[in-house]
Amino acid sequence: MSRDLDRLLARLEQLLPPPAPETDWTASVAFRWRRAAGPAARGWLQPVKHVHRIRLADLHGIDAQIARVEQNTRQFLEGRPANNVLLTGARGTGKSSIVKGLLNKYHRQGLRLVEVEKNDLVDLPAITDVLAGRPERFIVFCDDLSFHGAEEGYIALKVALDGSIATTSEHMLNYATSNRRHLMPEYMAENLEAKYVGEEIHPGETVEEKISLSERFGLWVSFYPFDQDEYLAIVAHWLKVFGCSAREIEAAREEALQWSLARGSRSGRVAWQFARDWAGRRGGEPGAARRAKK
Repeated sequence: MSRDLDRLLARLEQLLPPPAPETDWTASVAFRWRRAAGPAARGWLQPVKHVHRIRLADLHGIDAQIARVEQNTRQFLEGRPANNVLLTGARGTGKSSIVKGLLNKYHRQGLRLVEVEKNDLVDLPAITDVLAGRPERFIVFCDDLSFHGAEEGYIALKVALDGSIATTSEHMLNYATSNRRHLMPEYMAENLEAKYVGEEIHPGETVEEKISLSERFGLWVSFYPFDQDEYLAIVAHWLKVFGCSAREIEAAREEALQWSLARGSRSGRVAWQFARDWAGRRGGEPGAARRAKK
């Protein structure tokens, strides 16, 4: 009987998922939430070996946005009240770069970053439990967040931000970036649900539901497309970082504008990509590309 029971337990152990790896908190200042395949799989925090070391000083044209998010982050690090943050607006304007720049600037003060994919937001309660009790201050970060309906991650994020019986840790905030303010697509037909009460317009239930998630982020920070002068200033900054002279930077202006027209965008990302291409073709300073990431 005992031998049969041992064999049964051995078979059950083979079916059960392996225990989640222990987190090495000293291995990095940034972590990714990982989960193996399978319904019973457990998640774990994987240290990021090569952290993107961008500097806030390298982000041009968004000084007001940097100041707002940095102030909120300093409040958080100092143990003062701070808000969850939603950064929305034009693509390539530095939304996620601000978060990476803040980590680069404040990791010595105990700031840590946990990156979570949209599909793994259902694990937010588990992530909160893993981070509970740690002395560091964690930003749980979801980049390019958007939903197409009431997905599991959408519901989990709403509950995690404001609505669960369990309070969130004082050592954790949620930062997210999105191209959409309300995180979900908006359709013309939804406007037909609006009701008039006297002279006031009240949005329909569908619109209210879409607004309800973004409203749970206490701080909204908006980003806008750059004009031509701002775009060229960013190009000049990166060309200088890549070792180009003032004369070379001036000579690159026309080609930089053509590059932005071909891309259909004058964003910081497009400016950085042009500078890498232009400086690289002209034999930019060795090691400059590596230093530009730090």
